[in-house]
Amino acid sequence: MKRILIVDDEINIGLLLSKFLTRNGFSVNTATSGVSAQDYLSKDQYDLVLCDYRLEDTDGKEMLIKIKENYPQTGVIIITGYSDIKLAVELIKLGAYDYITKPLYPDEILNTINKAIDTQIALNDTTAEGIRSEVQKAKTSKPVYNQVENFVAGQSQASKELLKQIQLVAPTSYSVILTGESGTGKESVAKAIHLNSPRRDNPFVAMDCGSLTKELAGSEFFGHEKGSFTGALNTKIGHFEMANGGTLFLDEVGNLSYDLQAALLRTVQERKIKRIGSTKEIDLDVRIIVATNENLATAIQRGRFREDLYHRFNEFAINLPPLSMRGKDIMIFAKTFLDFANEELGRNVLGFSKDVEECFLSYNWPGNVRELKNVVRRATLLTESDEIQLKALPLEISTDAKVTAIENTIHRNHEKSRDLKNAASEAEYEAILKVLREVNFNKTKAAKILNIDRKTLYNKMKAINLDT
Repeated sequence: MKRILIVDDEINIGLLLSKFLTRNGFSVNTATSGVSAQDYLSKDQYDLVLCDYRLEDTDGKEMLIKIKENYPQTGVIIITGYSDIKLAVELIKLGAYDYITKPLYPDEILNTINKAIDTQIALNDTTAEGIRSEVQKAKTSKPVYNQVENFVAGQSQASKELLKQIQLVAPTSYSVILTGESGTGKESVAKAIHLNSPRRDNPFVAMDCGSLTKELAGSEFFGHEKGSFTGALNTKIGHFEMANGGTLFLDEVGNLSYDLQAALLRTVQERKIKRIGSTKEIDLDVRIIVATNENLATAIQRGRFREDLYHRFNEFAINLPPLSMRGKDIMIFAKTFLDFANEELGRNVLGFSKDVEECFLSYNWPGNVRELKNVVRRATLLTESDEIQLKALPLEISTDAKVTAIENTIHRNHEKSRDLKNAASEAEYEAILKVLREVNFNKTKAAKILNIDRKTLYNKMKAINLDT
C-alpha cells in the first residue's frame, strides 16, 4: 500500500483529503505544520507528500527543498490557492512533480497522485537512469525554436514577451490555450512549446477541429475497432492515442459540438479512452494545447462552449500578437520565409529591394504570418534576379503601400506647413512685441509704426496670445 503524507494547516481540507485517499487504497497521515511534517518524515518512509504552499511556520518551497535533500525517493506535489506560473516553473525545477491549484477536484488529484507515484518509482529504479538523464537534459538544454517552421523569435517587445511565456510554460505539464487572430502562427507556437518540453522526443499531433464532421469526430479523437459501425473496415487509432506520451494540439477548438465537448471533458478528467466498439480502456499521458481565434468566454455565455472544459484547458493562456504589432520583426519573418521558399523552389534569391521592405513595413497584414509567408513564396517564384522587386508582390499589397506612402507624404507636408506657420507666428510675435516695448505699449503708436490700423493690431495680438 502506497503511503502519502498530507501537509495542510487547514484541518478540514486535510481531513477530507485523508478520507478520500484512504477510500482509494492509500495509507495516509496528515500534518498541520512544517515541523510536524518533518517529524512524520523522520519516522516513516512516504511515497508522496501532498503539501499546501502556505503554512503557518514555513512554505511549500522550503518544504520541497528539505524533502528533496533528505528524502529524495519521496515525490512531492504542491497545492496552493492561486496560480503563479513563475512559481510553478521554479518548484518543478526544484524537484516537485506537479503544482495544482484550489479548488481541488477529486478525480484530478487522484490522477495526478497516481502519475506522480509511478514517475517516482521509475526515477528510483536503477534501470531508469535514462529517464533521469532526459529530465536533466530537458532542464539544461538550449531552446530549439529554430527547428519549428514558421516560428521566429523576433526582437520586438511583443515577440520577446511571447517567447518569455513559451519558455515559462514549456517545461511544465500545463494545458495551454493559444488565442489570437487567424494566421498568427498558433500551431508553430504549440510546436515550440512541445519541442522545449520533456515530451519533445514523443509525438506532436495536430488536429483541426474546424474540419470535423459530427459523424466522424468520435472516431478521429478516440479511434474505432474494425466492424464497430458501417464503413469501419479496419481498426483505426485516434488522435489521442497517436499523441500518447507527447502533445495533442487542437486547433479551432471552439468549433466542437457540445456533445463532443462532454466526451473530451471525460477524457481529460479520467486520462483514459475507449476506441469506439471496444470495452478496453487505454491509459493516456497527453499534454493538450488548444487554439482559437474566437472569445471562448463569450461562447460560454452563449451556451456554445462548456465552462468546465474551458477551465480544464485554461491552465495557462498565451495571446499571440498580430504581425502588425511586431514592427521590424516583419522583415525577420520575411527573410526566414525566403529561405524556406528558396529551398522549396530551388532558387537563390538573396533578399528584398528597399521598396519591398518599405512596403512590407507599412502594410497592415490582415492575414498575419500566414499571409506574409504566402506573399514571399509567390514573390520568390516570380523573381529571376537576386532581389524581390515591388512588381512581384500582389497588387493589393503594392497598392496599399502606395496609398500609405501618399498618406504619409500628406501628413509630413501638413506637419511642415504647421511648423512654418508656427515659425511665422513666432517672428510676428517678436516684431509686434518689440514695437510695443519701444512705444511703452501705446497701441495707437504701435499700429502706426507697423502700418496697420488699431483693430488689425488688436486681432494680431489676440492671435499670437499677446492681448494685454
